[in-house]
Amino acid sequence: MMSMDDALQYIQSSGWQSRTPGLQRMVPLMERLGSPHKTLRFVHIAGTNGKGSTAAMLDAVLQAAGLRVGLFTSPHLLRYNERIQVNTVPISDADFAALAEEVQTAASDFPESLSEFEILTAIGFLYFLCQNCDIVVLEAGMGGRLDSTNVIPPPEAAVITSLSLEHTAFLGDTLEKIAGEKAGIIKPGSPVILYGQAPEAEAVIRETCAARGCPLTVTEKVCRYSGNLSGQWIGYRGREGCFLRLPGVYQSRNAAVVLDTVDVLRRKGWHIPEEAVREGLSNAVWPGRFELLRSEPLFLLDGAHNLDGVLALAECLRKCVPEGGLTFLMGVMADKDYGAMLDAVAPYGAEFVTVTPESPRALPSAELAEAVRTRLGVPVRDAGSVESGLDLVLGEGKPVCAFGSLYQTGTIRERFAEIHP
Repeated sequence: MMSMDDALQYIQSSGWQSRTPGLQRMVPLMERLGSPHKTLRFVHIAGTNGKGSTAAMLDAVLQAAGLRVGLFTSPHLLRYNERIQVNTVPISDADFAALAEEVQTAASDFPESLSEFEILTAIGFLYFLCQNCDIVVLEAGMGGRLDSTNVIPPPEAAVITSLSLEHTAFLGDTLEKIAGEKAGIIKPGSPVILYGQAPEAEAVIRETCAARGCPLTVTEKVCRYSGNLSGQWIGYRGREGCFLRLPGVYQSRNAAVVLDTVDVLRRKGWHIPEEAVREGLSNAVWPGRFELLRSEPLFLLDGAHNLDGVLALAECLRKCVPEGGLTFLMGVMADKDYGAMLDAVAPYGAEFVTVTPESPRALPSAELAEAVRTRLGVPVRDAGSVESGLDLVLGEGKPVCAFGSLYQTGTIRERFAEIHP
């Protein structure tokens, strides 16, 4: 019988990306596993930014409505189990290992090995079925059209969050091409909810919906009444005074996507009382997204890892920390536009501490430090590892904002859990 260590070795040895993009492995794999995805019902979420937060809020609302809800997200912050949850409880090590072994056996004679994400997707589908989930909130991975999650039948709703340039080597080098890849989750007859986009991206989604006979709802402007680092109050389409526990300004726009999705699900016959909507929004948490880890001295943690995400972070800082003077603890992947990311947060930072996130794709902290010196001309210290950077900033008692990569987020949260158990 496979242990959890064996399961992790199997998954990690498979590699993040499949050798040949597409569903040619997932389709036969699902058949061999008894097609669990055909019994489940889904809300499928694709996009560049905001997927996880949108999924977390929708998950909380559906749970408040009394439903048994599966949640599939990526990446994890500390453990793979975080990616597969039922009613906020991650899959156990025993179930994870047993289902990983089932997937490994089913794919043992495939001519091309499964990717890490394909294995995790299959484990998720099997687990959600055996847990008798009423509905699954399913976050796509990198793309949409060729994503392993896209093996599912037409979902209860397809959601597309904010789109921007990302993974251009795989998804295309224009916003239209990326929108086309994300639009691949749109299946004939399924209603679509779209975060209001740049016109060129929105046009692609509209055309796809028209061609596939899918009703489309596009989010409108949200009224944001007030907010601070503890949360915010919003109004949207006649719903006044909704409290979001998630404080980031951009979360109000993600909440609009959730509210439109709830209305679509209601029209399809799902019973979601209004009190459940408000309860879910007020209870939803999503770690590492403009998260307040400490008030005195201030320590903010944000997983913003591309330019659009950092621009959203800068907007939050302008609204919630207008005095600036922050020490930025920053690490990035080498393929990101980190120069523009630095420009976005520069007005709010007094100094930078650079680190190298735990990923083979990470930019060395020394290179990032040099970019800070030459581009911004502000004080910068190269700390090397994330742990060393944390030791440095935590020992100084200054206000801190950590950002730049999700790969460092788990390490930072784990340290704070040790400090404040």
